[in-house]
Amino acid sequence: MKIAYIFFSLLIVAQLVYPFVTVLLAQIFGKGRLTPGNSNIQTLKHSNTYHFACIITAYRNAAIAKPLVESLLQQTYPNQTIYLVADECPNFDFGISDERFVLLRPASPLRLKVKSIIHATEHFKRPHDYIAIFDADNLAHPQYLEEISRYANAGYRCIQGQRTAKNLDTDYAALDSMGEHYKNYVEREVPYRLGGSAVISGSGMATETGLYKAYLASPEIKRGQHQWKKMLQEDKVLQNFLVRRGEKIAYARNAIVFDEKVETGEAVEIQRSRWLFSYFQNMPNSAGLFFRGLTRLNFNQLYFGFVTLALPMFIQIGLAGLLAFAGLFIAPFWSLALAAATGIFALNVLWVLRLDQAPPQVWNAVWNVPKFVWRQMTSLFKMRDPNKHFKHTEHRKQVSVEDVLKNK
Repeated sequence: MKIAYIFFSLLIVAQLVYPFVTVLLAQIFGKGRLTPGNSNIQTLKHSNTYHFACIITAYRNAAIAKPLVESLLQQTYPNQTIYLVADECPNFDFGISDERFVLLRPASPLRLKVKSIIHATEHFKRPHDYIAIFDADNLAHPQYLEEISRYANAGYRCIQGQRTAKNLDTDYAALDSMGEHYKNYVEREVPYRLGGSAVISGSGMATETGLYKAYLASPEIKRGQHQWKKMLQEDKVLQNFLVRRGEKIAYARNAIVFDEKVETGEAVEIQRSRWLFSYFQNMPNSAGLFFRGLTRLNFNQLYFGFVTLALPMFIQIGLAGLLAFAGLFIAPFWSLALAAATGIFALNVLWVLRLDQAPPQVWNAVWNVPKFVWRQMTSLFKMRDPNKHFKHTEHRKQVSVEDVLKNK
């Protein structure tokens, strides 16, 4: 029993401490902008003018996407075509006559994001070099595509932009944003600076068209379309597909996409129950990448597998607390080690928020972390049959990118 306890305690200590270690290594050794040719991304000149297909997926509410369409039409980089897939959406007059905007209304309900994406690719108006994916509630910074194109010219075939909050007007929205700041730095910025791959966010990423279409034709996507809400989230399928093939996913910190954060405790439970289901569903893939990297001495696959295999933060802290209490009776040293690791983890979160330049609203919400953690814990017990219980997250914040930039 004691041996099993020490083994599990060691695993939790490793997961709690590794973020601090990697952040420290990135600060000491990590380059600001790594490229395949080891040159600085800031000094690159455009050698190719890529054309982007910007795909927006909307479900039952196309109106929420109008500010996003407008923000894309205002890009400093003009070579793009915007495809808005309005799945089961009421008729809505966008009042946009720009030839770069294409509104697609599927004849029959799709009810799955990846199906909407496939529908868009089947209705391309011209060849595109890269495909960028957006959720309907997103907004694109005016220089988003310009930044992405610079990384494409550096040789990257998949680039993840930085998702950041467009709303911080409630405690839950600020706490949701806090988690995004942490993940942006620990799971994207740090791996990228250390020569690995960034974890994909779900929107705001751009992938070379041929590579993206190969992903859409992969067995995982073909099977998933018939599983409906039980399908592994398409962003995880994409990142697994890319890293297995030896691709590195870049993190373009200045390619900013504003994302709507959840505003209520109920919304946290709805969203997190879906995310947690997907995390546990993806564990075999993460473990497979980890051991693939270990046996083939592939740092990118090994590191990426470890990052995506790590337990959600609130589960790490919860298990650390339980094991530390049990350690008082089994192995007091490990009880102390778990307490110390928890302290390092907590201090590292604050350090990361500073490094990622979290806004005052996020710092002010730090004291409300326990209620956010509680909502995440309750979401664990709502991971029942997703086809029956998972709901679509409703988005209501219809603001322009000018308004968001003004508030920033």
